[in-house]
Amino acid sequence: MKPERLWTLLFALGAIFATGCFVYARSDADWWLVPNVSTIGREIDHLFVIILLITGIVFIGTQVVLCYILWKFPDAPGRKAEYVHGQMKLEVIWTIIPASILVFLALYQMGTWSKIKFRSSMPKVQPVAEVTARQFQWVFRYAGEDRRLHTDDDLITVNDFHFVKSEPTVIHLRSTDVLHSFFLPQFRIKQDAVPGLTIPVWFDSEQSGKFELVCAELCGWGHYKMRGNVTVHETQAEFDEWLKKAKSEQNRDQLALANAANGG
Repeated sequence: MKPERLWTLLFALGAIFATGCFVYARSDADWWLVPNVSTIGREIDHLFVIILLITGIVFIGTQVVLCYILWKFPDAPGRKAEYVHGQMKLEVIWTIIPASILVFLALYQMGTWSKIKFRSSMPKVQPVAEVTARQFQWVFRYAGEDRRLHTDDDLITVNDFHFVKSEPTVIHLRSTDVLHSFFLPQFRIKQDAVPGLTIPVWFDSEQSGKFELVCAELCGWGHYKMRGNVTVHETQAEFDEWLKKAKSEQNRDQLALANAANGG
């Protein structure tokens, strides 16, 4: 077998192997998306699969054509390449097809995008917390008994986020230094925190339990440390109980600091 044909076979086997790994990861291995627990997450996952199918078909098609060309037209003594300046028909085709796909995706995702980004879709509820991103922490401010933020009875936690299952949850997101990205993988929520802006974010959870919060924007040397815990409470009463306990602990810590400052 000619070396050119051998390289073509190896190239084809590499593409087949990569496709096989993808299929295996999707079906049996634990390499896929983390389980979704939010209502909007199902729509986001659906969009992800649609885009993946389109790009997958394009990838396989281009690899098949490329392997065919490599096999059909190998290098040979005396063979000269033919150069073409351009072909209007082909250029129109490979411009219209990708453009049509992009327009389709832009229109197809509009309903989902509007649910998570348009202010008109934001639930008419009080924010659960104000979230401040800073190098390298997530600071959460919860309203106290008066249900108002920035009053004396507010609760402040670091890297510890709590809200209630099956309730529309709104937060106000901001940053004090650089760009960060508030990412809840299991909820399919990702929003940049931009210095100088306060950005509302809304979501819900269909499950109670413990989840993960990470920063998805490289924000400095300690980016790897910018992680938090998310607790979804089963009921409002359970959340209120946690809030009361956490507030009591905060008051005790503040009293201890005051006594220490006064030499007590």
